[in-house]
Amino acid sequence: MRSAPATGLLPLLLGLRLLLGAAAQYSSDLCNWKGSGLTHESHKKDVEQVYLRCSEGSIEWMYPTGALIVNLRPNTSPASYKHLTVCIKPFKDSAGANIYLEKTGELKLLVRDGDRSPSKVYCFGYDQGGLFIEATPQQDISRKITGFQYELMSKGVASDLHTVSAPCRPCSDTEVLLAVCTSDFVIRGSIQDVTNEAEEQESIIHVGVNKLYRQKSKVFQLTGENGNWRGQIKTLLECGVKPGDGDFLFTGRMHFGEARLGCAPRFKDFQRMYKEAKDKGLNPCEIGPD
Repeated sequence: MRSAPATGLLPLLLGLRLLLGAAAQYSSDLCNWKGSGLTHESHKKDVEQVYLRCSEGSIEWMYPTGALIVNLRPNTSPASYKHLTVCIKPFKDSAGANIYLEKTGELKLLVRDGDRSPSKVYCFGYDQGGLFIEATPQQDISRKITGFQYELMSKGVASDLHTVSAPCRPCSDTEVLLAVCTSDFVIRGSIQDVTNEAEEQESIIHVGVNKLYRQKSKVFQLTGENGNWRGQIKTLLECGVKPGDGDFLFTGRMHFGEARLGCAPRFKDFQRMYKEAKDKGLNPCEIGPD
């Protein structure tokens, strides 16, 4: 999917790659950037450079005019860049600009202004290019904010999160045991309820936690006077998750601040897998299965 840039914009991009726009940048840290096009509204073809050095963060461009070049420079060895995947998730009401992939002056449309796909995530290899955000012509730029969250991750993790083939199939024993060792969260719990979001094509699993083995973020927390642990995990609507009896071992990844379901065998099946692997000395890591 290719889209030609606005007339005269490509030579401008090439000529200004090393020049910083005169507008002030409002980056509060090295992970997030927030700025306004009003600061250079009289120079509507200004190209402003933004530099970010974190593995996750956000861009928020109010009243977009001209263009932004977003340079993601994570604090890792440049040799590892080829193994990275970049994912962006536009804000729900993001508007006012097209988002392109740019490499050596060639633009490839990634997100079109006005695309209202709820919760859609766009991923690409780090070596495929950088982000070039071009404001679209507007009669009235008021209330226009172009924004998105971004994450950088290894290509292996990204493929786990965005599996195209059989995303709802049960995990094999080997996959479960590896998930226990590498997932962002591992819990024993039961399905209290399931909320289906038809518009977003997702299901939210409301989980009651019986044992918390590990969590990267505080998705599962103590609630109520009884001191019960609860949390929510998201998965695809097409997987058809329903409330039911019994405990499961829930594993998965954090993605844009949300818990995404990975492998989730019944707990009694996990106990069997773990014991068999441990008896043979094949379990990849230690975890108390009781």
